[in-house]
Amino acid sequence: MTVRDLLRGLPVFDRPLPAFDPESAPGEPSALFLSWLREAIDAGVSEPHAMTLSTVDGEGHPDARVLILKDVDPAGWQFATAATSAKGAQLAASPHAALSFHWREQGRQVRVRGAVAPADPSLSAADFLAKPDGSRIAGLVGRQSAVLEDPRKLALEIEAAGQRLAEDPLAVPEDHAVYVLTPAEVQFWQGDRERQHVRLRYRRSDNGWMTERLWP
Repeated sequence: MTVRDLLRGLPVFDRPLPAFDPESAPGEPSALFLSWLREAIDAGVSEPHAMTLSTVDGEGHPDARVLILKDVDPAGWQFATAATSAKGAQLAASPHAALSFHWREQGRQVRVRGAVAPADPSLSAADFLAKPDGSRIAGLVGRQSAVLEDPRKLALEIEAAGQRLAEDPLAVPEDHAVYVLTPAEVQFWQGDRERQHVRLRYRRSDNGWMTERLWP
């Protein structure tokens, strides 16, 4: 069996999927997103707050990784990272990004595109202090995406960061940043076993949000 045959034989959408009526969608996308998110949580979807963040590097090449959604409201979608990380540097040079949510169990996707800007430093500090100790220690170590030449040095840095946190429970690294993506476009996708997928796109205009039903 070839890899193509193996992949072709895997089942897709072989389970009951929720319905989606675009005509009943709210007037702005964050309300529909929160409704779908709560449904995903109630349905037991694994890590429904995980999302793919896509940016571009200095050569215009795409880059993607999975992060955790921090918050969402009509103003935008929030996530956090080190401003000195690869994605932080990419956002500083090209402050636009895309977010992708995939709730496999429900056959649903949400795609968000828009401009990105750092949040107020007080929000970033509060976000860091709300993290569990292990995450805070890793954040205090820093150097995200840098080359690790000797794993033994990482162990030493973690030990030092743990000591620092014990001595100063309110320690916050200078480069920890919450970012806000202000959406220009949000698309909701409901899969269908017969491939009659339902797609609804919100687009921001001068007069607010407009919605468009898209072909599957």
